[in-house]
Amino acid sequence: MNDTTPRTMRAITQDVLGGPEVLREAELERPAPGIGQLLVRVHAAGLNPTDTKHRQSGLFLGNPPFVLGWDVSGVVEETGLGVALFQPGDEVFGMLPYPYGSGSHAEYAIGPARAFVRKPSAMSHEEAAAVPLVALTAWQALADVAAVRPGQRVLVHAAAGGVGHVAVQIAKSLGAYVIGTASAAKHDFLRGLGADELVDYRTTDYAEAVRDVDVVLDPLGGPESVRSLVTLREGGLLVALLPIGVPELRAEAERRGVRATGMLVEADHAGMAAVARLIEEGALRVTVAGTFPLAEAAKAHTSLETGRTTGKLVLTVR
Repeated sequence: MNDTTPRTMRAITQDVLGGPEVLREAELERPAPGIGQLLVRVHAAGLNPTDTKHRQSGLFLGNPPFVLGWDVSGVVEETGLGVALFQPGDEVFGMLPYPYGSGSHAEYAIGPARAFVRKPSAMSHEEAAAVPLVALTAWQALADVAAVRPGQRVLVHAAAGGVGHVAVQIAKSLGAYVIGTASAAKHDFLRGLGADELVDYRTTDYAEAVRDVDVVLDPLGGPESVRSLVTLREGGLLVALLPIGVPELRAEAERRGVRATGMLVEADHAGMAAVARLIEEGALRVTVAGTFPLAEAAKAHTSLETGRTTGKLVLTVR
């Protein structure tokens, strides 16, 4: 242990499942990096819908206590045995391994060295903390799973949301023609990110208005996944980001002559490096909808659950 590193840390934890009120600030033992790991002094940590779902239901993590948070931006405090990519003092950002590597809503977090890359110098920690989970999700869905090519038509649902507004930009960077669904009030925002065509889901049925799409990025799940299949051209692909009920969805897709698959985001050094390059080239920016001090995590959860945020919410830690 670094002699100057505190042995304890502030963290947001919970003892029971439930609403935002179950979150509390606590003094916990500071984790120590193991083989191939980094100990990161957290400056900012992103908040995602999956945090609220885990707070409510335990989802993949089971019963509390646990510390939520997968997005992290900060400074390397210590390196574990075998780490060659980084050294103490490096500014890094990344996504802790999803789902079992959570813990960024604290003053210190540990994760595999290859879950991180160097933070672009032009970004603040608050901006960088908003990036990893949503950008990796969009990159893995569009570049890896769908292998989007120039000229293809991509439909992005909930295009102004955390994943959606990043997916619009990544799809454009891959040369796609991008169609997004969002309320009319958010259309100017999305045009500024490069969206070619927008559908106001409140007044227009996308299932009737959109056709001949090569790829659908679907964070909605449920009945909307099935309805979205009609927008695909023959052989087109729907990537569901809520991989529940995927066998039934695949069967319906096959019946219609299209394809469907589900995915969960993975910690990914190569993906994070690609995302960092897009940021440095000016092809990708993540909108921070608001920031909250770590101690006000419950307020941040409440704000996120309104469903009205455009972009990402971030907890400031240091």
